[in-house]
Amino acid sequence: MKPEMVFDRDAEWDALTAFTRDARPDAGLGVVSGRLRQGKTHLLQALTATLGGFRFGAQQAARDESLRRLGDELARYTGGTPPGHLSRWEDAVDALLALGERGRPVPVVLDEFPDLVRQSPELPSVLHGAYRRLRETGRVNRTRLLLSGSSLPVMHRLFGAAAPLHGLADLELTLRPLDFRQSARFWGIDDPRLALLVHAVVGGTPAYRAYVADDTPSGPDDFDSWVCRTVLNPGTPLFLEPHHLLLEETDHWDRALCHSALAAIATGCRTQGAIAECLGTPLTDASHCLTLLQTSGLLHGEPDAFRPHRVRLRITEPLLAFEHAAVRPRRSALEQQDAAEVWRHARPVFDSAVAGPHFAQICRDWVVDHADATVFGAPPATAAHGSLSDPGPSAGPDLEADVVVRGRADARSGPVLSVGLARWDEVMDLRHLRHIRRLLTLLAAGGEDVTRTRPACYSGAGFTLELRAAEADGQVVLVGLDRLYGGDWPARRLCPSSGHRRSIGGTLGG
Repeated sequence: MKPEMVFDRDAEWDALTAFTRDARPDAGLGVVSGRLRQGKTHLLQALTATLGGFRFGAQQAARDESLRRLGDELARYTGGTPPGHLSRWEDAVDALLALGERGRPVPVVLDEFPDLVRQSPELPSVLHGAYRRLRETGRVNRTRLLLSGSSLPVMHRLFGAAAPLHGLADLELTLRPLDFRQSARFWGIDDPRLALLVHAVVGGTPAYRAYVADDTPSGPDDFDSWVCRTVLNPGTPLFLEPHHLLLEETDHWDRALCHSALAAIATGCRTQGAIAECLGTPLTDASHCLTLLQTSGLLHGEPDAFRPHRVRLRITEPLLAFEHAAVRPRRSALEQQDAAEVWRHARPVFDSAVAGPHFAQICRDWVVDHADATVFGAPPATAAHGSLSDPGPSAGPDLEADVVVRGRADARSGPVLSVGLARWDEVMDLRHLRHIRRLLTLLAAGGEDVTRTRPACYSGAGFTLELRAAEADGQVVLVGLDRLYGGDWPARRLCPSSGHRRSIGGTLGG
């Protein structure tokens, strides 16, 4: 049974316990990855405590110190004396795998594995050789070794196609941030508007609640004060977290360029070309920086729903978007003025550049993760932003759609199930429905089958009576905050696939 100390993470816990309790007489290898602060160590500590396993938390240390610490902790776990022979990783790996020779399956965790590999590059090959010998000799061994790491670029290199450990893993688990519904429960927030505002600042990273000493806004009217006493308060760890996050995630590359790239994206630039132009830097330099941020999991590139060749970038960590759009331009003012005064000037920017786009992303997440198939007539496969040029006589900027839902198909693009607009602080009316219908006309002219496409309006502020009447006539799907946060639709199940090899939340070998 999952301990009470572990919030949610039911699918992840089930995958870990299934891997650990597998009674097969072969040593197993699992990989647990995920960005910093997502609760990997917390989850693995709970696993080893519950199942009587061993966990070693690696640190940035010299090779000999790490081996000495590992030997000491192994001795405490087994009740023996510290082995004096752990002078090589070959000996250490043999000692770890020996824990599974006692009959029962034993979880053995090497937490922050990349820190060990940085000082001992031979370690992956040592592990590969030890597993090969076990399988060649047929010796019974039920060690369930779990290698955990927060540095996604390093984890990709360690388990990629050309790496020694590629193909050995029986379990690949990626711990992702809590989704918007899970986050609301985690923070204990019942008001959906307040829940979305808080999520637009701190996202679904569990550690951030501890970073503010469990300070949760008491209600919608307390949100501004909460921002001032937490993320804008130099006395909390959250104040400098965006800086530390980039420091740790970008593997010591050009952080100045990374900060500027994030600022460009947070203020509206979405393509590589637009970002390079905003930074005044060659496209090759911008591309290198953006690739690094994507590999680190801080950026995500998504093809336009109508123009697949156009890839739009978005910041995946809400705290970084909040920082670079609303706070970073005012950092110096925070040193001289009261936080409430600074926030008063930053709040309009937050509403338009942070909360608005974040609301649209939440709507797309709701479609894929929570909406029932009956909402759009078929199971949604993807939900993305889309844009089309309007060739009409009054042609102007591209016509935008915030939530384009496509269904499953064997071809590259599935059928268009829905085209929708998302407005965070705007009561939506028939004008928005006419905008969607214009998009559908253009799509039909371009050869898309839109005969079954359902217009949709997503609003954080509500809908007019006329639009409600159109919904009653079946002309439009309306989704407000109550529906986004309601419990009427099933959440996406992240169950591992059947069979010996399991993957949950993504793979590292691709």
